[in-house]
Amino acid sequence: MTATALGLTRRTALACALAALAVTGLAGCSDDPDAGTNGVGKLPPEQIQSRTQQAAAAVDAVHLSGNVVAGGHTYKLDMRLKRDGGTGSVTSEAGTFQLLRVDKQLFLKAGADFWDHEDSKGGPKVADTAAADKLGGKYVKVPQGDPAYQRFSGFTDKDVLLDSVLTLHGALATDGYHEQSGVRTIRITGDKGSGGTLDVSLEGKPYPLRLVRAGGAGTLVFSEWAKDFPLAEPKKDDTVDYGKQLPTS
Repeated sequence: MTATALGLTRRTALACALAALAVTGLAGCSDDPDAGTNGVGKLPPEQIQSRTQQAAAAVDAVHLSGNVVAGGHTYKLDMRLKRDGGTGSVTSEAGTFQLLRVDKQLFLKAGADFWDHEDSKGGPKVADTAAADKLGGKYVKVPQGDPAYQRFSGFTDKDVLLDSVLTLHGALATDGYHEQSGVRTIRITGDKGSGGTLDVSLEGKPYPLRLVRAGGAGTLVFSEWAKDFPLAEPKKDDTVDYGKQLPTS
């Protein structure tokens, strides 16, 4: 083969290779983003919201973390929830405390400094330092008629909590394909985001994975859907029962 023929062959091979790359690139650009997914990305946003609400309601357990604004206070949550209760930690301006609810029995555990503070910081206040010392480090059984029960039990109730946060406000729209913790998602918005945004899993069940609440009322991340965990009341020697109502100042 002459040098001229060899050069022509090489140029032809290079041209073919470049053409193949171009075709491959164009094919990649035209790939269906819903290929291999659960298909909810193809649905109208109203149906996506409905599907994710149904998926969340159908399972027994979830891990929820993030922050919410409620009653003028900001609470940082790290909770594991299921149908008959929940457990985890909550941080407010008053400090960090543990919540545990089994059926209707709610327990709150925190250090003495948590109890010995002003109620304006987002938690109950006991009558004096001695009472705070008695409660510190123990699971305090919160009476159902106590304001603290009404304030905190919702953080341990899967159905109540999810019902209150998984509805976006205003006109719904889709906002493209995203990713949350390595999982592909479709994002829906309410009123172009001012009414909240919700990332819904495109893999497996269409579980909600990340919620930005309307009006700057917090951001929540959901994980470990349907993963069970043990839930039991604390031992009696680690519990303080104050009876009908927690002491207040």
